[in-house]
Amino acid sequence: MSKKVFIGTDSGATTTKFCAVWEDGSTVTNKVLQRSTSSEKGRDAVIHAWISGVGEFLAQNSLTWAQVAGVGLSIPGPYERYGVWSKTPNLPASFAGWDVFTDYKNALAKQAGRELPLVCGNDGNFGGVAEARLARGHTKASVLMLMPGSGLGAAFVGADGLCLDGDTLAGAECGHMPAAVHLLGLSGKPFTCGCGRDWGCVEAYTTISGLPQLLAEFLKRHPAHELATSTAPIKEKVLSLRTRAQKGDALALDIFDFQARVMGIHVANLSMAFDAGIVVIGGGLMDHEATTPEFRARYMEKIREAARPYLWAPQKDTVKIIPAELGELSQAIGAALVAMYHSQGRS
Repeated sequence: MSKKVFIGTDSGATTTKFCAVWEDGSTVTNKVLQRSTSSEKGRDAVIHAWISGVGEFLAQNSLTWAQVAGVGLSIPGPYERYGVWSKTPNLPASFAGWDVFTDYKNALAKQAGRELPLVCGNDGNFGGVAEARLARGHTKASVLMLMPGSGLGAAFVGADGLCLDGDTLAGAECGHMPAAVHLLGLSGKPFTCGCGRDWGCVEAYTTISGLPQLLAEFLKRHPAHELATSTAPIKEKVLSLRTRAQKGDALALDIFDFQARVMGIHVANLSMAFDAGIVVIGGGLMDHEATTPEFRARYMEKIREAARPYLWAPQKDTVKIIPAELGELSQAIGAALVAMYHSQGRS
């Protein structure tokens, strides 16, 4: 009898990634398949891209539709309800209100010639599921994952291996909790955030989205820096900071050290709520192809240093704060794992 597989579909606005796991949770391949989402062409084009991508992945790995036991769909939020997009950044306005779950489920059934179980969830949460399985090994430790990138993704994974979704699918939306501004040594009002909240979201202090505000603040401390007089667009300036930091630039290092400190305080804050045994830090700053080992080690150590004084006494000796390992594979693998877990009755 052919072994069953569970497919993970991780769809963003521009690119969709495909991966799969076997019945025991091991990955079919560590080589992710990436194809255009085609969101600019409309809803039907997206569904076609997903079905075509799954078919191509199966063919590349000598698998058949008959072996597919379930599918997981990882998509960005926010949502109106399960599997239904709300107004989502970077996607066409016409996608608001689209029941992607039902349309994808129907298309899968048509392609496979039978109904396939489908689960749908937040891309950050599913990425946390995959990283948690790797980080916890054979233990039942709960895992908190934080993923600073353009925004701050987050996930909490319990002992059952599943992520916390919450009653309105906003569970563990940790990026938009208020930062402990009084501990950060900044003057003026809290940073603004794209979500519209005015309390100083942690995301604004720890991610690319907040770098323009951080650069303006830290240039006051480095007035002679070349970026103080540069006429380059602000996007170009902030995107140069990671490279500058890895070359020892004092301004850039100060900014990333600050971001790590905010992240560490946030880890301690979240430890009060979740009491996770393992905290995984992902995102672009942990990308092995874009950052040096020295940069990653410095960033991680600054997080640990900032978190430790605010942890409960037992947590100081037990909480592990570690870097993510799966990179761009995590969300597709996580989607496949959640589909597998649901087939096992873990829901």
